[in-house]
Amino acid sequence: MLVSVVVPFYNEEESLKPFYDAITQVIDSVERYEFELVFSNDGSKDQSVEILQKIMINDSRVKIVDLLRNYGKETALLAGLDHAEGDAVIMMDSDLQHPPYLIPEFLKWWEQGYDDIYATRQERVGEPWLKKKTSELYYKILQGVTEQGVEIYPNAGDFRLLDRKVVDALIQLREQSRYMKGMYGWVGFRKKEIFFDAAERVGGTTKFNFKKLMKLAIDGVTSFTTAPLTFAAYIGSVFALFGFVYGIIILIQTIFLGKDVPGFPSIMTAVLFLGGLQLITLGIAGTYIGKIFYESKNRPLYFVEDFLTAESMKKRSEGENDDIR
Repeated sequence: MLVSVVVPFYNEEESLKPFYDAITQVIDSVERYEFELVFSNDGSKDQSVEILQKIMINDSRVKIVDLLRNYGKETALLAGLDHAEGDAVIMMDSDLQHPPYLIPEFLKWWEQGYDDIYATRQERVGEPWLKKKTSELYYKILQGVTEQGVEIYPNAGDFRLLDRKVVDALIQLREQSRYMKGMYGWVGFRKKEIFFDAAERVGGTTKFNFKKLMKLAIDGVTSFTTAPLTFAAYIGSVFALFGFVYGIIILIQTIFLGKDVPGFPSIMTAVLFLGGLQLITLGIAGTYIGKIFYESKNRPLYFVEDFLTAESMKKRSEGENDDIR
């Protein structure tokens, strides 16, 4: 049986060779299975592709999905899934924070009938305390507001093994704003949790900055729940009721008790506060409308500049030699 290992990457020239050495050491020791290594290049600008091409000369299992530009990790991951041919697919990062030694354990549970075996991080070496705590809080909120029946696994990412039927289900979901963690839960199937400790990166730096993390967090909320819209409606209703009651009180005090209407500072405070609240509510609604706008275009999620295999590289080399002759 064929097992595909899908590895999305962006500017990982420092980590690709150590990753290849580590993973081949593992898969070469696994009996009864054949492997292919599908590297999905998310528009790298360094020597990442060239490094893989050199590796490909001596290892026909290596394949490269070379995307035209940087579409983001979620899309690069989908491109890898689209080109994977295995009966099972293992997804992992190239920085060795996802340890290859777990591959035999993935396969063990797959053989026992599980369709989605996901690896949960127990310890994140080198990650700031604040980031850990904010991440925990985010996933608690997300799970609390997400649609019924969809499970969000807080410390489980893309490091997992998927049966072919799970892969076939996922590649049918062609959403522009992709949040894979939610999609794994949405499609369902029989799941199994295993654990690992995430090591420090073997080379290079993380490509996820604060802006990208915020976008991913917003996609996670807006892709699987309308709770922010409902919350905005509730807040609006509460303040509308408060305003109505307060207006009645002012009216009674002015007409029947002869008191002066509160002055300019209190009015300005109320106007600024309610104006800010309205802008926040419009922003929430606008986020959902923006997602509808992008989805309605129905554009392809990515374009492939080249799909490189050992066979295609050999044919090109032979063609170049024929041209020279």
